[in-house]
Amino acid sequence: MAGGDYDIVIRGGEIVDGTGSTPFVGDVAILNGKIAKVGVVEGKGAEEIDAAGKLVTPGWVDIHTHYDGQVTWEERVVPSSMQGTTTAVMGNCGVGFAPVRPQDHERLIKLMEGVEDIPGTALHAGLRWDWETFPEYLDMLERMPRDIDIGTQVPHSALRVYVMGERGADREPATPKEIDRMGDLVREAIDAGALGFSSSRTIFHRSIDGKIAPSVGAAHAELVGIASKLKGADSGVLQLAADFYGRDGEYQVLVDMVRASGRPLSFSFVEMEGMEDFWTDVSAKLADAEAQGLPIIAQVQGRAVGMLLSLQGSVHPFVTKPSYKAIMHLPLPERLAIMRDPEFKAKLLAEKADEGHPFVELVKRGWHRLFELGNPPNYEPAPVTSMSARAVAQGRDVQELVYDVLTSGDGTGYLYFPSANYVGGSFERLLPMLRHPRTVPGLSDGGAHVGVICDASVSTYMLAHWCRDRRGEKLDLVDVVRRQTRETAAAVGLFDRGVVAPGYRADINVIDFDRLRLLPPRMVFDLPMGERRLMQDAEGYVATLVAGKVIYRNGVATGELPGRLIRGGQPAPTAAA
Repeated sequence: MAGGDYDIVIRGGEIVDGTGSTPFVGDVAILNGKIAKVGVVEGKGAEEIDAAGKLVTPGWVDIHTHYDGQVTWEERVVPSSMQGTTTAVMGNCGVGFAPVRPQDHERLIKLMEGVEDIPGTALHAGLRWDWETFPEYLDMLERMPRDIDIGTQVPHSALRVYVMGERGADREPATPKEIDRMGDLVREAIDAGALGFSSSRTIFHRSIDGKIAPSVGAAHAELVGIASKLKGADSGVLQLAADFYGRDGEYQVLVDMVRASGRPLSFSFVEMEGMEDFWTDVSAKLADAEAQGLPIIAQVQGRAVGMLLSLQGSVHPFVTKPSYKAIMHLPLPERLAIMRDPEFKAKLLAEKADEGHPFVELVKRGWHRLFELGNPPNYEPAPVTSMSARAVAQGRDVQELVYDVLTSGDGTGYLYFPSANYVGGSFERLLPMLRHPRTVPGLSDGGAHVGVICDASVSTYMLAHWCRDRRGEKLDLVDVVRRQTRETAAAVGLFDRGVVAPGYRADINVIDFDRLRLLPPRMVFDLPMGERRLMQDAEGYVATLVAGKVIYRNGVATGELPGRLIRGGQPAPTAAA
């Protein structure tokens, strides 16, 4: 070829290939979007990347995102692609935008806004709705270029409304005919290229008007009936968010779905305070499933599932106070000036907050779990640094301290509230979950909860914190890379990526491991209609490649858009060992 034997050669990096094998120093040659050779590469590349002293890994495969709306109007799948992710799977938790009839557009927007905290005004402005069926939605996604690969799943709530209308939205029981129709539509979508089917069983999933998501509480017969239509399919996975806290009947639904379909299933798992026995129960169930040959795994977040509270975001402890509600519409500088007035401060702190806001009520009961995030951001803070502990040490009222922290500087700082996976004030209980052979990293929720969460950065955090910086017991770098590349890819049927070896897709990260770190989250206002979303940058990514094209170089987007829609499960390359 002109300019070289290969498109790109990555030279002399320490290759952590995603298989769990011992790292080795070598070259990686790329040709036509695939890895052509690994080891000693004598030929030249049209472009050469010096990776000496750097890690060379597969790109991260994030199987739990909610970019369903964003990818219809935006070419860059940020913040995930900024964090080394090269494949993102959306359509999780039973929410999404297809199939849909025109009269239900508003309903699905309200559901996504409530469940995933994506501004409804942005969705109204950004979604073109040039589809009705799920295959038509896939066709639309395929027409649009983007920086990374995306795959999607059929969301149960949208499907229920499409087939059952108002009865489906109101969570009424489906008839056998309706179940059969839903199953046929899922199979049609799988045959057209959907990666799977997702549903939610958690009462925490509600639309912006408070209505529980249509899929929650769906009968055993409905879920098993839909799943059964995947029997004999060449691909297709099942994904659920579930509240089976000790209720064997709920777990049995998952087992029966797998048995009826013959397809793999993953479910979301978090551990809350007061539920310390939950992991023991779930790990036993996972072991039992493995013994029976049932492909059931849990998705586990690599750090606490928590909220970022700020004056720019969706939530902070004073957002329901009458005095704050009167000024919340003002630009931040004006709000900040008012809040720094001593009389206003005294009045607000003395007020009784309006009740009923679930997140505010949670924070009010948990000052001991509220921390200043800081720079660099600290996602595993010591309990002695909590707002309540600091207030006691200073002899101050905790609300006054929180108020002063929120209004300090330019008012853009963040408080961090880890609400799950932080039992006992550390990640010690999270360690066995992340190491369990039947779990994979998940729950980043990339693209969702944009005013209060930015966990698309968790893949970077897994390396920087768990493998290098943590003061306590660490995780093995080779294992972490394997888990968030080959293992996550395999969990959704993508066997063509996640490994640095000949024949695999050239989705690759070149990482300066010593420099790898997360920067503090920042609020940007670049969604349609100027709506806000949290963004987070990282340092240490020398290059991120998708299909052999460099999409980021030293943290800066190159403008390349090699990403595509993934249609269905993908087989391992024939050249693979």
